[in-house]
Amino acid sequence: MGLVMADAARAAGCGPVRVWGPPGDAVATLQATGTNPDKLPGFTVPEQVTVTDDPAEALADATIVIHAIPVQVTSEVWTQLGDHVAAGTVLASTAKGIEVGSGRLPTVVMQEAIDTPIVPAVVSGPTIATELARRQPAVMVAASADAAVAARLQQALHAPWLRLYSSNDVVGVELAGAAKNVIAIAAGMCDGLGLGDNAKSAVLARGLAEITRLGVSMGAQAETFFGVAGVGDLATTCFSPHGRNRTFGAALGQGESPDAFLHRTGLTVEGIATSHAIMALADTCGVEMPIAAAVHAVLEEGMQVQEAFDALMARDQGAEWSTT
Repeated sequence: MGLVMADAARAAGCGPVRVWGPPGDAVATLQATGTNPDKLPGFTVPEQVTVTDDPAEALADATIVIHAIPVQVTSEVWTQLGDHVAAGTVLASTAKGIEVGSGRLPTVVMQEAIDTPIVPAVVSGPTIATELARRQPAVMVAASADAAVAARLQQALHAPWLRLYSSNDVVGVELAGAAKNVIAIAAGMCDGLGLGDNAKSAVLARGLAEITRLGVSMGAQAETFFGVAGVGDLATTCFSPHGRNRTFGAALGQGESPDAFLHRTGLTVEGIATSHAIMALADTCGVEMPIAAAVHAVLEEGMQVQEAFDALMARDQGAEWSTT
């Protein structure tokens, strides 16, 4: 995601554009060839973009930083890199998850890891990196409590193939991007079990209701979850054959164990960790999330996928919308 955001920033006329990654083969290959065939086959980093493993070089004089680091290592990374961030820098997260144990969203994790005052923001939406790498049309939401910051992000990333809407709902945009991964695992389970499109659409619709209830309880705006960062991102993740969380859920539905899938693919499936964190948040907020709870039961309690769906269908019937 960091690479495709850099590509968009370059096309939008930002400069200089730099990409940081930890020392290792991936950065070395990018520096030598401009490619990362394992993650983005066919994509070449534009010549105007610098790739470095030196945080001082990457962050020198930066006024906008796009965070594209897995959520569970965010604190560790920014504790190391934070000294290179200037006060007042806009730090916009594209990460989609919730920190296990603390229940913190990525913007909060970053703020608490960096001693220097930063301006937190979120850039999120239905954006599969491989499609962005091919410069296929996409839309995102730039969210900040400061409208001027959201506008700066819109301008900085407005490539011919990427359009951004603005929002002031940081919590809603960030939570929507995280929670949809858990619902996408359930959607994938539908595929793996061969339950059909009716069941999968029901998971999407009722999953959206769960996410909205949790978000509103945390101070988010309900309308956020019915926009690009909410239902837009949720639909893409639940139906795209490229979605890692959906693919993971499908493998579970076909009888593969979580460990076997992760070992076979080497993928990072953010929804696994997020399922732990989101259930803790739901408990704290007093919000019922039966689909998320079913996913968690499969991952953590050894429940069979078919058993989880049977339990969901056997729940008491009620009104479509409620506050709990």
